[in-house]
Amino acid sequence: MNQFGLTLGPSQPERADAARNRRQLLAVAREMLAEQGADKLTMDALAERAGLGKGTVFRRFGTRAGIFQALLDDSEHDFQRQVLSGPPPLGPGAPPLDRLIAYGSARTEFLTVHREIARAALDGKGPAGPETPMSRMHIRYLLQEMPLGTADLDVLALQLTAALDGPLLLYVSGAGRLPEISERLTKGWEDLVRRVCGPRPLGDRAEAAQPKAVGDHEHRAEGHGGAGDQR
Repeated sequence: MNQFGLTLGPSQPERADAARNRRQLLAVAREMLAEQGADKLTMDALAERAGLGKGTVFRRFGTRAGIFQALLDDSEHDFQRQVLSGPPPLGPGAPPLDRLIAYGSARTEFLTVHREIARAALDGKGPAGPETPMSRMHIRYLLQEMPLGTADLDVLALQLTAALDGPLLLYVSGAGRLPEISERLTKGWEDLVRRVCGPRPLGDRAEAAQPKAVGDHEHRAEGHGGAGDQR
C-alpha cells in the first residue's frame, strides 16, 4: 500500500531513447564517482566519457548539481520503496514508534553512504541542505498513529524532520570516523524519538496536571511558621 499517495518512478513515460540515455549517463556518472570522486564529475567530462553530445547532457540535467540530484533521486527511489513496502520495522507491520525509530536509523545510513552525492547536489541551496518531502510526510503519518494527545502533529513532524537530512548531512560530511558517527547519530535519533513520543512517567503527568506557582511552597511554609510563633 502507498500510504502517502506518492507515485514512485517518473511521472510521465520517457521515450525509449531518452530512457536509454538516462540509464547510460547515470551508470557512467557512478563509474566516474567511484574512480575519481565528486570533484572530477563535470558536465563536459560526463558527456565525453559517455560518448554523448554536451547538449544531451545539459538537456537531461541542466546543471552540474543536477547530475548529482539525479543520482540521489535514483537511490532515493529504492529507499522509498523499502519504507513503503519493505519488511518491518522500516516497512509496514511494526508499531509506529518502532517504525519512526527505524526510519531515522535507515535515513542516517542512507545519507552517510551517499554523503558526497548529496552534498554536491546542494549547489549552494542553503546551509541546512534540502528537505526531503517524504521524510516529513512519513514522520507525520507515523505521529498520527500514536497517542500524542493534543500535540500539534504538523509542527512536531516539521521539527523532527529538521533533525534529519540537511543538518545530519552536514555533520557526517565533516566527520572523520563515519561508522562511529553513524552509530552515535542513530542512538541519538532513538533517544530523541522516545523522549518526544514515548509514554511519560506518571509523576511527570501528575505534576503537569497540577502546576504550582513559583514560590507557592515557600509561602505556605512561611505561613505555617508564623501561626506557630503566634501560638
